[in-house]
Amino acid sequence: MAGKKLEGRVALITGGSRGIGAAIARAFAEEGAAIAFSYRAAKDQADGVVGEIEALGCSVIAIRADVSKQEDVERMIRETVSKFGTIDILVNNAGAIGDQYRLVDMPIEAWDHLMAVDLRGVFLVTKFALPHMRKDAAAPGKIINIASELALKGRAEFTHYCSAKAAVIGFTKALALELAPEILVNAIAPGPIATDMILKDMLPEWIEKEKDIPLRRLGEPREVAATAVLLASDDGNFYTGQTLSPNGGAVLH
Repeated sequence: MAGKKLEGRVALITGGSRGIGAAIARAFAEEGAAIAFSYRAAKDQADGVVGEIEALGCSVIAIRADVSKQEDVERMIRETVSKFGTIDILVNNAGAIGDQYRLVDMPIEAWDHLMAVDLRGVFLVTKFALPHMRKDAAAPGKIINIASELALKGRAEFTHYCSAKAAVIGFTKALALELAPEILVNAIAPGPIATDMILKDMLPEWIEKEKDIPLRRLGEPREVAATAVLLASDDGNFYTGQTLSPNGGAVLH
């Protein structure tokens, strides 16, 4: 019987208390990884994910942190390394989508908030995690940045979100060139996924509009997590600088 794909590895996942982040944390644990994940405010949800991962027999720690704040990020990295000694896999998942505005009406604070969380957060976490990451071309470390299909196709009245996520893809490509072959850097740009950000915060007619893609449904967080497992495991050792997009045909590229 084949061993688990992430046995003996340590993964740090930002925004791991719900949605795609929680699905990735569970999927990595099912493949044998030790898990550290951050959450910003949803302690009850974070505790639930901890319980699920512990039930799988894996070590786990949940760390409250705002990825846009340097002091929080540095503390998160310290706590992770203190617990596990290293970081083999980093998943930059924490993010926000923000409110819908025409650009001329967008408050500057709304633009700055999205950039702080969705882009600055990726920079800060990566910067402070890198000194603790595996650097071995024979068994490379992995960085996975969660972008969005909207970085690829755009959406009116979401210029802040589309810009931040497009920048994440550019960051991924540049960092992949900088760190190869010891650390491999890739992005995932999910399509419309059935997370609480969509199901709770969007009107029913908007959700139906999101389903207007070739596969005629929303994706499931576990389907994004499967892509993350591919990239994090040895199966993904010939990917770097790439953007994989599980999107049900919402973007063809």
